[in-house]
Amino acid sequence: MSYSYEFSIGSVRARENSLFSEADAEQMLALKSESELVRYLKDKGYGDGETVDDILESNKQKMWAYIRSIAPDMNLFQPFFIRHDIHNLKTILKGVMSDRDYESLLIEPCVIPTADMIKAVENRRFEQFPLWLQRPANRAYQILAETKDARLSDAYLDRAVLEEFLAESRRSRSPFLIAYFNTLVFYTDIKVALRGAKVGASKYYLEKAIVECEGLDKAELVRAALSGSESLMKYLKVQKAYDCDKAMELFQKSPSSFEKFVDNRLIRLAKELCRHSSEGPEPLLGYYIGCVYERKMIGLIAGGLKTETAKEQIRERLREIYG
Repeated sequence: MSYSYEFSIGSVRARENSLFSEADAEQMLALKSESELVRYLKDKGYGDGETVDDILESNKQKMWAYIRSIAPDMNLFQPFFIRHDIHNLKTILKGVMSDRDYESLLIEPCVIPTADMIKAVENRRFEQFPLWLQRPANRAYQILAETKDARLSDAYLDRAVLEEFLAESRRSRSPFLIAYFNTLVFYTDIKVALRGAKVGASKYYLEKAIVECEGLDKAELVRAALSGSESLMKYLKVQKAYDCDKAMELFQKSPSSFEKFVDNRLIRLAKELCRHSSEGPEPLLGYYIGCVYERKMIGLIAGGLKTETAKEQIRERLREIYG
């Protein structure tokens, strides 16, 4: 059955009320053990299972079943699926090349069925893949087979998926997806440059790994990274796009603060462009992002409880949430 966005938005607005709030987060932070968190989540009807991981997986499956039941066009979620395809392709390539077990590491949902992807890698037949992935997949395979350079192999695949993120967002004409993926690609490029400057990556690697996006001067970023970490930081601290200057101040304090800043910037986009939208696909996309960040929050709290980390330290790691 095909639904209109009017129906979907009404359904999502009601569903959003079940997302966890900051008050719920504080209740979870007050728990004393992982087993207490399991009981809390089950009592809330969050998911099924006897461990936090099982409950999170159950919740994810329920989320996708719900979204599929109300979304007029599931193609809107294609960019989020293809990220899983790239993860799976990297995993299969390395597993096949090293003759190690890998199937437990594959994730869904994805566009390319994992059985088809395994067969394609084993036979080096990538023509069945979407056009945007065929050449990068073949090149990644070739690099691993001939040089065993996993970092360069990954760079070809990461570049391909980042470019497809941008292409998919443009095709969608969704203001949220365009802003979201340009922000994501921008900060992915920054991370590549920072790591590259630290390890002395070659110009060839940086040019293959960094992707053009709105607000980014690729040539200048590569030049700055090749000049070393100090020169790169000096360059980045005066860049205003996506509040890069503020992000770099946090990076110098700690990389984890930088990662939190980027995550918060992405969730704020969802709250600004989706939370109060009254038409189009944005409310559905915002609900999806809200669910993703909710699971991240629970995962961080569970990890802190498992390692007996101080509550204040766990709280500092938490990202903003949609609910």
